[in-house]
Order: sequence, then structure tokens, then C-alpha cells
Amino acid sequence: MNRRVVITGMGIYSVLGKNLEQVNESLKQGKSGIGIDKDRIDLGFISPLTGILERPDLKGILSRRQRVGLPEQGEYAYMSTIEALKNAQMDEQFLDNNEVGILFGNDSSAVPVIEAVDKIREKRDTMLVGSGSIFQSMNSTVTMNLSVILKLRGINFTISGACASGSHAIGMGYLLIKQGLQNAVICGGAQEVNAYSMGSFDGIRAFSTRIDEPAKACRPFDKDRDGIVPSGGAASVILEDYENAVKRGAPILGELIGYGFSSNGDHISVPNVDGPKRSIERALMDAGLQSKEIDYVNAHATATPVGDLNEAQALAHFFEATNTPVSSTKSMTGHEMWMGGASEIIYSMLMAQNSFIAPNINFENPDEYSAKLNIINKTQEKEINTVLSNSFGFGGTNSTLIFKKLQKV
Repeated sequence: MNRRVVITGMGIYSVLGKNLEQVNESLKQGKSGIGIDKDRIDLGFISPLTGILERPDLKGILSRRQRVGLPEQGEYAYMSTIEALKNAQMDEQFLDNNEVGILFGNDSSAVPVIEAVDKIREKRDTMLVGSGSIFQSMNSTVTMNLSVILKLRGINFTISGACASGSHAIGMGYLLIKQGLQNAVICGGAQEVNAYSMGSFDGIRAFSTRIDEPAKACRPFDKDRDGIVPSGGAASVILEDYENAVKRGAPILGELIGYGFSSNGDHISVPNVDGPKRSIERALMDAGLQSKEIDYVNAHATATPVGDLNEAQALAHFFEATNTPVSSTKSMTGHEMWMGGASEIIYSMLMAQNSFIAPNINFENPDEYSAKLNIINKTQEKEINTVLSNSFGFGGTNSTLIFKKLQKV
């Protein structure tokens, strides 16, 4: 089988806004969601920079039993998924009557693990850890909890692929539907924002130390970039088989047409050029497109010196001659880690829906490789039909997704 796969709903809980409308406005304005976390200063972090995000209050929305198993990123994922389901016109009755799956990217759940170990060491009594701890601390916490809360009966597992996790989750959902194994899958990515989850990253000096002006700290592709700004939240998209979506009168937002992937087979933390190039090439082949047919590229670019340099070389191989517009929304959001591959599909979808390209803010001075790309540093009005989005991660995992506005046949 080779079925068409469409996006019928999206939801977001991000440092740019707590819903699609707020996020769309922030993207247009080039508004940064980055600030200083006092807790990180108190904990002795080298960099206290982070995306700033308020946790939702789910009391009165979910029962205590449902809340007790949800960690921070699970709360974000619940919020983004409820918005996505509403926009896809999938209510409780639809979920009861149809087999809907869930695939989420998530690669850590630090706080519940740390708190449980602290309690065991202090009290010497595992009974005091609490019944919800295990469900919060497993990497599969998001899919585990949401599948029960929403009573889902389709595919149900979590993808841990470092900072490509959210993108791979969407890619796997796409493949399952394309092959006829599922009709509808909730896909997304979720990332905790707390300080404890970022201590080891801070310890290897991965983060920007430009703390005087937090909004200017994250500088993808800029010659003066000095590292990542960590961030998080959650993003959800509803993927469906085209024919079933049309049959039920679903709002069709776009069509996924390409998924590419690769492994660098090289250094565990330093990306290379070959792996990203093969991921992009595979996505273009899957979509049946040439690089000149891509209207916009949402780059992975996290503002690390080597990572951005190598991605720029990979992108230039395909898009230098075409002068295709490129930007990294991480300049505004920071690096949303396990969530980023999913959120950046939504950011790109909002741009396509509203005919603009969000800026790569803080891009002031190109280096030798980013100078070869058409990097957009101010909001630009533009009709967008086809988008390519990159996500790369530790261990050399790469994912590339391509979507387009729906073309009926």
C-alpha cells in the first residue's frame, strides 16, 4: 500500500505561546521566548539561560489519579494534544469508535527519577516514593499516560532519538499510515524545561553564556554564536489517511510527503556533513521532489559552532543554487530538544497557512558557510507550498520531513 498521509490537527504548548494563535503571532513578530532561570543561578549553572514556560494547572481538568502519573512534559503534551484533537474534530466519541494510535518523541524524565532516588537515600524506604513515580520516570511516560487518559486503542510507544525524537515520531506515524497499518495517529514531541534535566548539558559547556541579553543569546548560523539555549514544551499533530479524513469531513491542513533518516556513524556528539546530506536526500527521494521545488527550509541549527557549520554545508549542497529561504526558529524558541522536530513542523505549517517566513533572529554576521544560504533574518511575506524540516541529535541520528499544502487528485 502507498496511502496518502495528511495532517488534520495541530496543537502546541511552547515558549512562544500556549496555543496556535499565540505562537503564530510570536513567529510573525520574531519574538523570543528565552530568559534567565534563577534556580540555575542558585544551582551553580554555568549558564542560567532557558526557554521560559509556565506549567499548566490541570486540577479540575484531570482526576488526581490521572495527574499523579504525569510529569512536567506530560502536562505540556496533554495540553498540546487536546488542542490538536479539537482542531482535527476528534471528540471522545470518535476516539471510542475508532482505533487511534499515539507516538511521541521523549528522551528523558529527569525530575521524577532524581526525586525518587533522593527519597530512597534519605528515608531508606521505597514505599515512600509514591505510586505515580514509576509512570512519571519512564521515557514512555507521555504515550503511557495519554493513551490511558484518552482511551486510545491504536499503536502506542515512545521514540527516543535524542533531538530528532519528535521528528522521528511523526515520520514513523507517516510510515504506519502510508503502509495501511493505522488510519490515524497522534504524533508529537515533549520536553521538560526544568534545571535538573539540563545539568549534564551545562557541565559540558553546551549552552550560550550571553546572559546580558537573553533574547539575543541564541544565534543560529551567526558567526558569533556560542552555544545552545535549552527550552521545551510539547507539540502534537494528528496524522490520518487521506481518504478516511475526506470521508469524515476532517479539516485537512497539509500532506506529509517525505521522510528521510540516517545515522552519521561517527562522533557521539559532534555532527558531520554526510549524515544530514543523506537524510535530506532520502526525504527528497521519498517525496519525489528536487531541491528547487522546496519553498522553505526550517533548519535544525541550534547555534553550536560545529553543528551549524556542518548543517550549512549540507544545506548548501542542495539549496545554494536554488536560493531557497532558510531559517531556524530555534533563534526564538531555543533548542526544544525532544520536542523540536514536532514543534518545528507546526511552526512551518503556521507559516504556510499564513504566507510568511518567520525570521532567524540574531543572524547578523554570516560565517563562510552560512553565507552560501539564503537565511531570512526578518519576517518575510511569502507564499509557501512545500517545506523541508531538519532535526538532528546526539548519536548521529538524523530526520528530515517534507510536507506540502494539500493538492487534490
